[in-house]
Amino acid sequence: MNHIETDLIHSGNAFNTSRSVVPPIYQTATYYAPPGVEEFIEAATAPRYPHFYQRHGNPVSSQTAELLARLEGKDAALLTATGMAAISTAILSVVKAGDHVIAQQSHYSAAGIFLKEVLPQFGISVSYTDQRDNNSFREAIRENTTLIYLETPSNPNLAITDLAFVGTLAREKGITTICDNTFASPINQRPGDFGIDIVVHSATKYLGGHSDLTAGVICGTTEAINIAWKKLLSFGGALAPFDTWLLLRGLRTLAMRVRQINENALQLAQWLEQQPLVRRVIYSGLPSHPQHELAKAQMKGFTGMLCIEVDGKDEPQQFHRAQTILRQLKIFANAASLGGVESLIVHPASMWGKHHSKQEKERAGINEGLLRISVGIEHIDDLIADFAQAFQYVND
Repeated sequence: MNHIETDLIHSGNAFNTSRSVVPPIYQTATYYAPPGVEEFIEAATAPRYPHFYQRHGNPVSSQTAELLARLEGKDAALLTATGMAAISTAILSVVKAGDHVIAQQSHYSAAGIFLKEVLPQFGISVSYTDQRDNNSFREAIRENTTLIYLETPSNPNLAITDLAFVGTLAREKGITTICDNTFASPINQRPGDFGIDIVVHSATKYLGGHSDLTAGVICGTTEAINIAWKKLLSFGGALAPFDTWLLLRGLRTLAMRVRQINENALQLAQWLEQQPLVRRVIYSGLPSHPQHELAKAQMKGFTGMLCIEVDGKDEPQQFHRAQTILRQLKIFANAASLGGVESLIVHPASMWGKHHSKQEKERAGINEGLLRISVGIEHIDDLIADFAQAFQYVND
């Protein structure tokens, strides 16, 4: 097997049947039928067939999926139109009415809404655990538990789930596991190496890497992906040809980008930890992170995601100071999303304010002074200088 940097350039090239070095964009909704009846039946019914109809498959989709499956150490992968399409399709491929799902208290906001509001409409119950407490997973298991849904590091509080523990526990009990690996990327972490069955990503983030597409991916066994593909046919969440091509292009530089981002984030976190205006820095690469040792055990790098809690005498002052910093930053853009080449920053309590109750935000570690930072590939000296100048405007 090649090294990951080589796979990112060459894996899946068998699907490029043209003579072009860069695969073409197959900007077509449908394909000419093969000449024989049996061949047409095969094209119309085979999972992920690349030359029948766009919703079924696409040559570049096949190439990109093979690369992503290789990156996650899985047999197969399925591309979707968004990260939420990947999450919802993967979950609904596993559970049915009457089943029970174990989830974490902290998840990506849209995933949390899906778990809380959508699944119960289908007669699927969900209970929530503290992902930092292994026993909470064991205690949450019921006779009808069919799925444990994970996210590590979690969004936005960067809590770590013990993947090896949950993977082993679930297999002992015959429970399927799904892990959202968006924050880590397969460069830093492969949940499948710890026994996790299915891995999902918002490919909009690190995998695409340039904030110019929306996409998702599901990685798993061939059987699991074929089931998910059949669900996706009904849901209609196929990834468009041009976005597929952009995703493949972005993946070529994934290893380089993530390693630079890892390095920048660690240096920025270390600097922020020394600043009087910062009450705490949450970054799994710092020894001060309460799960630093677990992160080291299951991650090769600590990602570009970190949070700071701005200091203040109370939450109103924390909120005011956080907003002042947001307004004065020049390089860090106040924008949703993460994982791109550019550095971003958001105020989670504002972004999630109307989606979650105060109690839900508190359980997820979100307060008015919290800022979530996605570090890009800019020069680290410029990133530090940007925060330094922004801090000077906090004078209350």
